[in-house]
Amino acid sequence: MLNKHAVVEKNSFLMLILIVVVISIGGIIEVLPLFRMETTIEPVKGVRPYTPLELAGQNVYIREGCYNCHSQQIRPLRDEVERYGHYSLAAESMYDHPFQWGSKRTGPDLARVGGKYSDLWHVQHMEKPQNVVPESIMPAYAHLARKGAALNEIADDMKALRMAGVPYTDEMIENAYRDALAQAQLDSDGLDGLIERYGDKVIARNFDGQEVTTELDALIAYLQVLGTMAELKDYEPEGGRK
Repeated sequence: MLNKHAVVEKNSFLMLILIVVVISIGGIIEVLPLFRMETTIEPVKGVRPYTPLELAGQNVYIREGCYNCHSQQIRPLRDEVERYGHYSLAAESMYDHPFQWGSKRTGPDLARVGGKYSDLWHVQHMEKPQNVVPESIMPAYAHLARKGAALNEIADDMKALRMAGVPYTDEMIENAYRDALAQAQLDSDGLDGLIERYGDKVIARNFDGQEVTTELDALIAYLQVLGTMAELKDYEPEGGRK
């Protein structure tokens, strides 16, 4: 047996081939389970795909590079949990493509910012951050209130996300535009359909107070839902400890 091992050690080409084979097998064993979401993400009650308006807001969030200064990942450390709330769960970002965990915090973490501030606070914060947080170094995003949200394109985004595993149905995609208007309370007749498709916890109101659905409207809708979906009081991790 030792002699056979010596043959491998003396033959660099043979050793290279065997190394590649071993690494390939190990890599396949590690990677393949990740393609099955149910084996890698613990299910949590309440988590759903974003509504069309929330998705449009996430697109604005990504386009403006908000992730460069704000993370969406609360680590299971005492100081973070006391400041931001329950630590982040994998299931809460299972429908984010790309995920918004971030890598630094120039500003506070936003994983559970939903419901923490009023819509008016967010409007003023985007117009001029220093109006509500005097020490803020964040630039103004007042232009978002002057530009209409790209709702005509949101159905195409939902189709692409469905290919990535987000469970959008044909009905959700077909009614995307109307659902977005209904959530911004510009189409009251469509509110029942919106609730039927996304649940009765959907926040539906005129977020920025304007008569048209703006990018600011969509962004606030997205921010107000962050961290509010998961029913954490019913969450019981596999280890038995919350």
